[in-house]
Amino acid sequence: MTATRVGMIGSGWIARVHLRVLSGFEDVQVVGIASRNADSGGRLAESAGARLYPDYRAMLDGAELDAVFVCLPPYAAVEPALAVTERGIALFAEKPLGVDEDGPARIARSIHERGLVSCVGYQWRYLEVVDRARELLEGHPPQLVIGSWLGDTPGARWWIRKDQSGGQIVEQATHVFDLARYLAGEMEPTSAAGRRVARPAHPNSDILDVTETSVRFASGAIGSFSTTSLLAGPHRVGLDIVSDGMALTLKVLEARLVVRRGTETTRLAPPSAFDTPYELQNRAFIDAAQGKPNRIRSPYDDALLTHHLTIAASRLADGPGSA
Repeated sequence: MTATRVGMIGSGWIARVHLRVLSGFEDVQVVGIASRNADSGGRLAESAGARLYPDYRAMLDGAELDAVFVCLPPYAAVEPALAVTERGIALFAEKPLGVDEDGPARIARSIHERGLVSCVGYQWRYLEVVDRARELLEGHPPQLVIGSWLGDTPGARWWIRKDQSGGQIVEQATHVFDLARYLAGEMEPTSAAGRRVARPAHPNSDILDVTETSVRFASGAIGSFSTTSLLAGPHRVGLDIVSDGMALTLKVLEARLVVRRGTETTRLAPPSAFDTPYELQNRAFIDAAQGKPNRIRSPYDDALLTHHLTIAASRLADGPGSA
């Protein structure tokens, strides 16, 4: 069996998650890590038995790769991902796709023109409770969808700068918006509001600290999404979906689903390790890159629709004149 040769661009937390998962695939060999951080990149490369490259171009040109994982902050992700596709290599891109729409659109065109395999890191689509929710909703069309990401401020310095992260809707709550698309269909934001809060702990922040977005789905259903990063930890992250006679509550960080029908309540919490959705997602990507049946649930062109949605919601929340 010839192993699929994988390269990774980036050496942060999410790169370590992917590397941990890939290390369990007998048909994958991680051969290169491209990182400007010699310390974290060196440790990651050593753990994988891979070569460390200080520049992603050198890795793309010299490592004979079958697939590449781009695990970079949104402000730095576009050019490396485009370089991957221009070399005809299967692309795994972490979310979000960028801080604007132009760069990701260029990547989508490159993927389409070359017929490449692509996958974007919306791993929640692979949760067992999400599969169960989709089954339940087949006969009960959603009428109201309420999403939320109420939590803390991540520690990365770039996260609180809009030109580097895109803000909480684009960088973080994109998971919730994407899951709503996956379960309830396409939507458009109809209005949004946001507020910045003076925070001594984050004096350089220029992103919205709270937002509220109203949406209308193509089906006619309505919904709303609330976000905040003012708390000390995760408070509520997930979706509530109401149909005629049924309500679903997805607590995604806990991999739990609560189903209410009439007066009956059912709680589903199948055993699921943290890595499980990443394993299913990465396995689907590697299989497709190997020419096996494509089971990828979030190819780049689909993820681009989520990106357009969160950019539009963020602009509305920022108010008139936002770029």
